[in-house]
Amino acid sequence: MTAKRKKKTLSAKGTYYKQFNEEIRALVKDGVTDFVIKDCNGQRYIATALEGDLRFDVHGVPGQDLAAFMRGPYVRIHNNAQDGVGNTMDEGRIVIEGLAGDVIGYAMRGGEIFIQGDVGYRVGIHMKAYLDHQPKIVIGGKAGDFLGEYMAGGIILLLGMFSGKPDAPVAGRSLGTGMHGGVIYVRGEVPEGQLGPGLHAQPCDSEDLKVIEELAKDYAKELKLDSKEIMSENFVKIRPFSHRPYANLYVPC
Repeated sequence: MTAKRKKKTLSAKGTYYKQFNEEIRALVKDGVTDFVIKDCNGQRYIATALEGDLRFDVHGVPGQDLAAFMRGPYVRIHNNAQDGVGNTMDEGRIVIEGLAGDVIGYAMRGGEIFIQGDVGYRVGIHMKAYLDHQPKIVIGGKAGDFLGEYMAGGIILLLGMFSGKPDAPVAGRSLGTGMHGGVIYVRGEVPEGQLGPGLHAQPCDSEDLKVIEELAKDYAKELKLDSKEIMSENFVKIRPFSHRPYANLYVPC
């Protein structure tokens, strides 16, 4: 028999983030599983380091490091999000119905982050696979500079479809700089000049397309989009050219 879920609605209006997160943690200990957070305006660390089958529906714009170190909860932002979402998260799912800032998914080791719009700089930096965890980030819009920098594992899927920057390239400068693991898939084409040193875009094979299609279906379902439209364009992949991209910069003593 499925355990009954316990729901709580909170207003973050005028509440300092430290007290607000202490209140959430106390309610989790008291058995609350589902949170509706209203009037959010920059409160940091919401759902950070929480574990288990919890759900957060956040209305407003949460502050930095939302869901950092998270293991399991589902977090939905019915608006934009600031920097550091999913910092070093291990498991769970984050859905952002708007834009997101810089360093999304920093050192992320598992779970999924689905973003409907554009993102800032250094998204997916230091992403890594951890044990049987395979982190995934899907970006519906476009990305700033250094997407996937030093990436060591996981998947980034960049669609470029739902962007407020029609004249910008799909990604900024130095895409994939220093990456030594994982893969970045891009819908359409990537200008060669946007890629990091030594990288190049390759056509996706049938196995790649299976991975992309499965991820696109999950993403489209969460954001009420058309997965067939997402898959109607060609995709390219960017993979590391070496597992030690900077080895030749070091001279043995």
